[in-house]
Amino acid sequence: MSGIMEINDSDDQARLMLRERFGLSGFRDGQERVIRTVMQERPALVVFPTGGGKSLCFQLPAELLGGLVLVVSPLIALMKDQVDALRARGIAAARLDSTLDEDGIRRVLDQAESGALRLLYVAPERLTRPDFRNWPGLRKIVMIAIDEAHCISEWGHHFRPDYLKLAGFCRRLKLRRVLALTATASPAVARDIRRQFRIAARDEVRLPYLRPNLDLRITPCASAQRMSLLVGKLESIDGAVVVYVTRQETAEEVATELCRAGIAARAYHAGLTADVRGDAQQAFMTGDARVMVATIAFGMGVDKPDIRGVIHYNLPKSLEGYAQETGRAGRDGSPAVCDLLACGDDLTVLGNFIGADHPPLHALRSLVGRVMRLGREFDVSIRELSLSIDLRISAIGTILAHLESRGIIEPLGTHHQRYRIRPLRSHERMLHGHPAVQRRLLRRILSHGRAAWGSIEFEPTDLARQLGVRRERIIAALSSLEAAGDAVMEVSGVRHAFRVKREPESIAALADEIADLFVRRREADLGRLRDVAAFCASRTCLAARLARHFGTRGAAACGQCDRCRGLPPVRLQRPSAREVGEVEWLKIREIAARRHPALAAPEQLTKFLCGMRSPATVHARLTRDAGFGMLADVLFDDVLPIATAVT
Repeated sequence: MSGIMEINDSDDQARLMLRERFGLSGFRDGQERVIRTVMQERPALVVFPTGGGKSLCFQLPAELLGGLVLVVSPLIALMKDQVDALRARGIAAARLDSTLDEDGIRRVLDQAESGALRLLYVAPERLTRPDFRNWPGLRKIVMIAIDEAHCISEWGHHFRPDYLKLAGFCRRLKLRRVLALTATASPAVARDIRRQFRIAARDEVRLPYLRPNLDLRITPCASAQRMSLLVGKLESIDGAVVVYVTRQETAEEVATELCRAGIAARAYHAGLTADVRGDAQQAFMTGDARVMVATIAFGMGVDKPDIRGVIHYNLPKSLEGYAQETGRAGRDGSPAVCDLLACGDDLTVLGNFIGADHPPLHALRSLVGRVMRLGREFDVSIRELSLSIDLRISAIGTILAHLESRGIIEPLGTHHQRYRIRPLRSHERMLHGHPAVQRRLLRRILSHGRAAWGSIEFEPTDLARQLGVRRERIIAALSSLEAAGDAVMEVSGVRHAFRVKREPESIAALADEIADLFVRRREADLGRLRDVAAFCASRTCLAARLARHFGTRGAAACGQCDRCRGLPPVRLQRPSAREVGEVEWLKIREIAARRHPALAAPEQLTKFLCGMRSPATVHARLTRDAGFGMLADVLFDDVLPIATAVT
């Protein structure tokens, strides 16, 4: 009986907090049920559509519980926006991210440890760092909220290896209040999330995937028609529009063409510098650029409620991605148009992306073998590994995460390989004022530095071996120069340290095991692409079809999409396999005869011919070569035998 009274009291407190602290008159659908579940110390999964009010489900309990709520989010922009909004309401919140220096991080951790914070936002990789895992403030945590929880599932559309470790972190802290939140989890992905966090099926709170203000359209087209169709559609939409493309080059080409047509547009993709991306986003947010032409790198964490249209210039890779991207339109509740330019040629391009993401077995064996030969404790540069083995950083991260999950290696943290100081005074004046022991050490350190352009460079790990002192002492000594205002210090070259916990019985068998996981991932990705084609070919309401994909049963027809208007289904036809001509064969043989190290393996040459970037081809600037992408219209699996024959 007393338990019921406590629950009712908690409900009353929640409603009071909702009004007084958050300025809201009532809960949205599902929110109160989620809050009641976590207040009863049960983990829960929240699947609400974009704009459905997920954040309140952990922000309000943070005020009720009185301890520290840890919020895991991969999005720096979203962390900043939410922390700023919470502080404006008088709620004590802070974030730990890569924009903070060491002093800033220390201040935030001290605040949290003292009990001054209610919410602390962190990136998932922060939880793998030994200094954070051993932080005394962990005992203050009363609840953990995991945003973008679909990243946990290897079978989801946006898997992130750092998310694999979150369930173990929660179990280590013995946290019972765990909240996993996502806008895009199919029933299968939701089951995987529940399994990892031991969430009961009854504690999955899923809202119907319905956005009645979105007008879903699918326009069949040929590649040559796309640009003229896009210009016409943009002219018919009054307001801000996001145009999604597959390739980085396409983003820039389309943005340039739109500007020539008199439409203010900017390009946004991961290949641009942070400053250029920031300028483009600012122009879009302020209205200086009405149209943002972007890859999927744009959108997550961007809070612009009045986007009046989302146009997919290319097919999305999955319905989850499509839902997430179209969900950025019309967040203010006003009508918005979501149009997909459906071209069968994209099935080949997207299929090739999926093929290029699949690590070849020889590369997997090379990576696992190299890691196991580095010694009992070792550190590596993920970027250098990526370049030398020619695997994407994301694939390297996934492989290392699997080695961790099998208890083969454990992370020991990260450090910087290179330190550079720019002296602001002479050496003698810099050393003046330091204790005698510190002066002697600094003289030895400075004498071993490498002069470069008015600066002095050091590699503390190598220097520690040469001088016979601990690496930490060298870093502390260099840091003391900056703290005293005697020098400016810069660091670079992140390295990840690991310890080998056990040797695998067979490196080849272990690599084969991990390769099987990648094969299953590839099949899942191809299945998601088939789902997109089936969505285009749907004879029934598009909104209802999308809702069914996300587990909403019995969704009524929206009355406004292309199918409800009576327009016919769009059946995507993959282009017929074409023969590779004699001239092309000559060109391929000529490329292979160069024996370029970045194109040595058949898979490497195949990616190059299909126009798929790899770390090695980008580093060697081969993406500018005339042969790059010469077989972009041919299936990866059809090009591979050709590449095998000539390498």
